[in-house]
Amino acid sequence: MSENKEIEIMQSVYDKNDETASKINGLLTEKGIFAVNVMGAPGAGKTTSLIQIIKRLEGVESYVIEGDIEADFDTKKLLSLGVKAIQINTGGACHLDSPVIGEAIEKLELQKGVLFIENIGNLVCPAEFMIGEHVKMLISTVTEGSDKPYKYPLAFEKADIILINKCDLIPYLDFDEDFFMKGVRALNQTAPVIKVSGKTEDGYDQVAAWIREKINL
Repeated sequence: MSENKEIEIMQSVYDKNDETASKINGLLTEKGIFAVNVMGAPGAGKTTSLIQIIKRLEGVESYVIEGDIEADFDTKKLLSLGVKAIQINTGGACHLDSPVIGEAIEKLELQKGVLFIENIGNLVCPAEFMIGEHVKMLISTVTEGSDKPYKYPLAFEKADIILINKCDLIPYLDFDEDFFMKGVRALNQTAPVIKVSGKTEDGYDQVAAWIREKINL
C-alpha cells in the first residue's frame, strides 16, 4: 500500500506542476513572450552564455529569471549590465517548478520579448519539470567529458537546442566529439548542436539567430 500511495503522491505533484506550467505558457504566449528554460550542470557557463546571447538580441527586450539554491551573484551581474533580472533561491530544491516561476513573472512586469529562465545547476531534475517554457536550451561543456549524453539522457532528449560550451579548451582536453554526438543523436535527432565559447564568444551569433527565427524576428 505504501508504494501505491507514494506513486499517487508523486503523480499529483507532477500533474499540479504541469497544469500551472500550461497556464504560464499560455499567458506568456498571449503577451508575445518567448520563454527559454536554460539547463546545465554547475559551472557550465549558463549565465555567461545568456549574457552573450542577449548582447546579440539587439532590439529584443530580454528578461532573466535566475535560479540558484543560494546566493545572487549572477543576478547582480546581469543587473549591472542593464538586464532586467530577478532572483529565485530554492533553499535546497534541485530545480525550479512552475509555481515559483509564476510568482517571479508577476514581479518582472514583462513586455513582449524573450524570457530566459536559468534553472538550478543540475542535469537531472530540471529536465523532468515543465515551467511554462516554449523551448529548453541545454548547455554542456567539453570539460564535463564526452559521456554526458549517456549518463544524463533525459536532459539531452528533452532539449530543443544544445550548446557545447568552452570549446576553446578542446585542444587541451581528451574530448571525443564524435562519441558525444553519437550519444546526442541516439536520443535527439532534431535539436541543433552549436559549439560555443564564453571566452572567445564564438558560436553565439548562431544561437541568437536560432532564437530570432523561433520568435519570427
